[in-house]
Amino acid sequence: MSAHNGKTGNVYLIPSTLGDMEPLEVLPISIKQTIERLNHYVVENEKTARHFIKKISPRKSQPSLKLSVLNKFTETQEIPTFLNPCLEGFDVGILSEAGCPGIADPGAAVVKIAHEKNIQVIPLVGPSSILLALMASGMNGQNFAFNGYLPIESSDRKKYIKNLERKSKEENQSQIFIETPYRNNKMLEELIKSLAPSTRICVAADITLPTEYIKTKTAIKWKNENVDLHKRPAIFIIHA
Repeated sequence: MSAHNGKTGNVYLIPSTLGDMEPLEVLPISIKQTIERLNHYVVENEKTARHFIKKISPRKSQPSLKLSVLNKFTETQEIPTFLNPCLEGFDVGILSEAGCPGIADPGAAVVKIAHEKNIQVIPLVGPSSILLALMASGMNGQNFAFNGYLPIESSDRKKYIKNLERKSKEENQSQIFIETPYRNNKMLEELIKSLAPSTRICVAADITLPTEYIKTKTAIKWKNENVDLHKRPAIFIIHA
């Protein structure tokens, strides 16, 4: 893609699918149009990013793609260089591994620098598992908090869960969090054990996939529910 005439390029935040499915079943056509136009990307994983781009735009030249990798191994001082193409007049796409860039996603670090450098940031529409779970939960969409991952150590986690429950009750605030997929079953067990019987728990797994599972029940009713969440991407929401 040719550079803008003496202008700074923009940063496009490009959502991806929440699992292995046809991208255009859940993503708007604007994603395809943007990907067909852009050659510079910031991605978490080069292999999966190339696979996603190929799926959306099979005719796009793979050798013309210039991918910068942003993950937990990226040096902090390297991140600003990812926006050098913008300063040369090229648009840059930030591509998430799943869902929306910048939300529970390392892309936020690049967006922060883009604002500091006065580079325009353009978010594109796509699925966010956090919002889709909240929409389907029947909980408070006016007042909610996303808490990321809870502590791993069992006693710390129990304390944290009780704190979230107290906060939910005091502020009428829905509390959203995630877990590493292979620990999901343990998480649900701990929620059922730690929370008051009347506290509602929403479990939203495999959102937008054919195996999608979304249910909200009180902690006491979850005791009779038999669901296997092992290795399924899931969002948990509680409301006291």
